[in-house]
Amino acid sequence: MSRINTNISSLIAQHNLHKVNADLDLRLTRLSTGLRINRGADDPAGLIVSERLRAELAGIGQGIDNAERAGSVIATAEGALAEVSDLLNSIKALVVEAANTGAISEEERKANQLQIDSAIESITRISNTASFAGLKLLDGSLDYLTSGVDTSAIAQSRINSVAFGTRTNIPVDVEVIGSAQVAALYMSSNTSFMTAGQLPSAVTLEIAGKDGVQVLDFASGITIDRMITAINAVSQNTGVVAERVNDADPAGLTSGIVFKSVGYGSDAFVNVQRLGSSGEFFSTFAVQNNEPLPFDWATSTITGSGRDSGKDVVAIVNGAVASGKGLGLSIRTGQLDLELSLTQPFATTVTGTPTTFRITGGGALYQLGPQVVSSQQTNIGIRSMADSRLGGSQVVGQGGEMELMFLNSLKSGGFNDLLGGRFINASQILDSAIDEVSVLRGKLGAFERNTLQTNVRSLQAALENVTAATSQIRDADFAFETSRLTRSQILSQAGTTVLATANSQAQNVLQLLG
Repeated sequence: MSRINTNISSLIAQHNLHKVNADLDLRLTRLSTGLRINRGADDPAGLIVSERLRAELAGIGQGIDNAERAGSVIATAEGALAEVSDLLNSIKALVVEAANTGAISEEERKANQLQIDSAIESITRISNTASFAGLKLLDGSLDYLTSGVDTSAIAQSRINSVAFGTRTNIPVDVEVIGSAQVAALYMSSNTSFMTAGQLPSAVTLEIAGKDGVQVLDFASGITIDRMITAINAVSQNTGVVAERVNDADPAGLTSGIVFKSVGYGSDAFVNVQRLGSSGEFFSTFAVQNNEPLPFDWATSTITGSGRDSGKDVVAIVNGAVASGKGLGLSIRTGQLDLELSLTQPFATTVTGTPTTFRITGGGALYQLGPQVVSSQQTNIGIRSMADSRLGGSQVVGQGGEMELMFLNSLKSGGFNDLLGGRFINASQILDSAIDEVSVLRGKLGAFERNTLQTNVRSLQAALENVTAATSQIRDADFAFETSRLTRSQILSQAGTTVLATANSQAQNVLQLLG
């Protein structure tokens, strides 16, 4: 080679040395950062996928943290509810003790009442103070908000869960399609055996209901009204009351007697049997297929029977048939979980006209997934545990009418305090309150176990798999990179030597000048 203006060998050596040095820089960068992809040019497609996976990892990790924090909130609320449950049980014992009037003095009942007042105040205090990081748990702050509730149709509502999604409110339509009914047996007094509403002969009746059994003896010649009075006198022991079929008939000669269960629903029943050989005139009838009232001897379809059962209300809630129990309804779908207590007039009448109210907000929303979408969120409600909201029950109120009363009615001066002697009412309210707290604890426990804990486990598994996938794409393989580094170092040293040789070849031309 005798040209000196162009050194092709040097250019080739420079080009190869540049490539080797670039590869050497790449290996050093990967080994120093531990990443295979440090910028988009390293692997454009891999960078896109890995960044998406990193974003998903961030969401999954936060979802795990959210679920664990939600579990802490639920555990705190459940711990406070456990204290409320203990207080209710102590009140129950005090009421049962006070009901033992033959062996307890009025002073002792007053002392028990003071303890009950203190316990109820403690329940309300727990309701107002139970909190987690400033978030009130049992004062109703996490309960759902409703508007437009017709109190003449719906006595009480308990909303457990609502999926709002993107909606700001949820309408709830309730239409009764099957009336709730009491159990009822009818005895006619418009027969040749009856004279001026009096029994023609003595009769012994066994009257049984949901609350127990009583045997009553009725003498010959007793009037229908006295018979009704005797039956109603033991109604608290049987759950059965009696009345004239038609109160408009002053003598009761043509209307007869109806034996009715105190409560509504399929659990309520009336069983009336004649005992002994006397009283052959006595017979009772039941309305076939639980035809709705009013009953009429001339038009109602009846059959001879000594037993009848009540009927649960049947209603449609937002187009779905709800489960009925007495005057109560419950529906559980993916969008709505609620329980309703209907008023007696609304539940016992089929009008074809629904009542509507709206759930306008509230509840506790938990984000449990990596994406902020409704399918990865859950919403539950925690009702207030204040004494004015706990233990709502239909009990006998003033005038003998059924009224909705709460735990605060057991406080001093309340309608159901111990000094008033309404121990059955107090016991029913307490049973309802204890059941309400127990059910809420069970719901929260099920939510923690079946939703939060399973969510954490599934997200942890997803975190492991996505992390492995991200590492496969993004992280550097040190064994591979160190072997490539050694190769690049050798080629760099060799390239430098070769370049020096190529640059020195042009000096050989000087020998020709001689």
